[in-house]
Amino acid sequence: MTDTLVHRGPDGEGHVALEGCGLGHRRLSIIDLEGGRQPLSNEDESVWITFNGEVYNFLELRPDLESRGHRFRTHSDTEAIVHLYEELGARVPEKLRGMFAFAIWNTRDRSLLIARDRAGKKPVYWFEDAEGIYFASEIKALLTLPNCPREIDPESIDLYLTYQSIPGTKTIFNGVHRLPPASRLVWTGESAKIETYWQADWVRKTDLSYDDAKIRLRELIVDATKARLISDVPLGAFLSGGVDSSAVVSAMAEVSSAPVKTFSIGFPNRDFNETQYARMVAEKFGTQHEEFIVEPDAMEILPKLVWHYDQPYADSSALPTYYVSRMTRQRVTVALNGDGGDEYFGGYERYRALLMHGLYSSLTTSGIRSLTEKATSWLPEGVQNRSLARKIRRFARASQCTPDKFNLSIFAYFDAEARQQMYSDEFRARLGNHSADDYLLRLMTDGWDNPRKADLVDRVLRSDTLMYLPDTLLVKVDVASMAVSLETRSPLLDTSIMEFAASLPRTWKVGAFSSKKILKEAHHGILPYEILYRRKMGFSVPLSHWFQGELHGYIREILLDSGSLARGYFKREVIERLIDDHKAGRRNNAFRLWALLMLELWHRQFADQGSNDK
Repeated sequence: MTDTLVHRGPDGEGHVALEGCGLGHRRLSIIDLEGGRQPLSNEDESVWITFNGEVYNFLELRPDLESRGHRFRTHSDTEAIVHLYEELGARVPEKLRGMFAFAIWNTRDRSLLIARDRAGKKPVYWFEDAEGIYFASEIKALLTLPNCPREIDPESIDLYLTYQSIPGTKTIFNGVHRLPPASRLVWTGESAKIETYWQADWVRKTDLSYDDAKIRLRELIVDATKARLISDVPLGAFLSGGVDSSAVVSAMAEVSSAPVKTFSIGFPNRDFNETQYARMVAEKFGTQHEEFIVEPDAMEILPKLVWHYDQPYADSSALPTYYVSRMTRQRVTVALNGDGGDEYFGGYERYRALLMHGLYSSLTTSGIRSLTEKATSWLPEGVQNRSLARKIRRFARASQCTPDKFNLSIFAYFDAEARQQMYSDEFRARLGNHSADDYLLRLMTDGWDNPRKADLVDRVLRSDTLMYLPDTLLVKVDVASMAVSLETRSPLLDTSIMEFAASLPRTWKVGAFSSKKILKEAHHGILPYEILYRRKMGFSVPLSHWFQGELHGYIREILLDSGSLARGYFKREVIERLIDDHKAGRRNNAFRLWALLMLELWHRQFADQGSNDK
């Protein structure tokens, strides 16, 4: 199992065989390079841990633990978790500040505790059978076991094609589970018991004034960034030139005694190149900045990405994330990033569209909205991602939905109607009454005493932090960075900032014509105006051009291959129409085609040939 995870820990490995339990570990050395080897135990070897991640407050925890009689043999953060467990038992993750996934075996009562950090930065996959429970950081490690479930779950395919990744506790394999963020699993030889130990409170709002909240937000960002600078190896930051990564770099520059190392990648296509903005921030803060211009080679990189992601995964920004991670790893072992800013502070255009939908619905009748949809359906959509006609058509079509379903319609890769048209009769029968739509719709109402009275955008922000952020974006960064043995840290996902952001009124974050209001205004005079108020570009690759050009023949060959169609998921004529409409420029199907491509390539590498074929 650990041999499959060498990329996550190239600096060493460890194994321990205990009565009733075996633990393994691959190490990426960050803190206490000599003494932090794992699995690691307490003084009498009654408690053992295997741990992935970083605990940033371990130096603060240590004095109290020592005063209680605990003896430390290392200077690592891992040992603090072991001794804290001796004091708190299963409550230990509640006291940890950091990103983590760990398993602790208690030899006295033969119990296992597995826990994940609050945001969901570090992953845990697991399954159990009559013989016991099995867990790992990646599914491919579990697949080395002959008893690992390998039956493909049709509901997971439905979820994947809706949300671009498989959300929640499900995986592509029926019987293999993912532990949710902010959760702990306790196993005592019978069945696994899972509970949530933390959640942000989106209902109760702050008593601070707006001006005081701006000051407090900046203080929290600086403090969270400073905490993440602890390292015994070279450290730097991703810098895209967007607000989030620039805010982190500005905080790094404020608390660092040496120049910050920053890294950006760009592409020859100007529509996908942000390096000029990253350069502007680097010059502002005097960083040691490096730019890498890459020409994405999908044919070369796709097999690697499919292998590393373990499951079908359709966020195409995994490509540039992998490239920037690979380039950065040539210089440093740890990189800070701006993950979490969009979800907690309202950075997506979709949030503003929700407000416009509410206004539009209040000013028009259903008849007018129906006529508008018919009128806009004649607009030529084209294949440009930022096509105004495409946005108008999509908005008009979704405008007849309820607010919750409007959000789902804008979010989904394939909506329910498109999926039903695409699925074969056989596959629809396998799905039965399952609908992937229910997952997000349920998330948008859970956790609210009266969802209809709660602010709609607040509800969407909360659901994005529970699904889109951990299940798509954090998976993307964790896998892409760990593929090249680079550790990434996210100051904006510090517990203090997540809780503070949830307590802020929606109007301080998102308006009909504004996004990330308080985050931007907290950095007035710190970040250049052009950085704060430029148009959001996103971290993407030119999929639309690829599928009209160099990859058109490739995707047609893959998706219409007899072996692909023989899986029985889709109707050939619908897949062919998606390809042809995109090629002809009638409709931008780039993201849908990418999702279908990644699904088929996953089958060929994992379902057809096994997990060890890179």
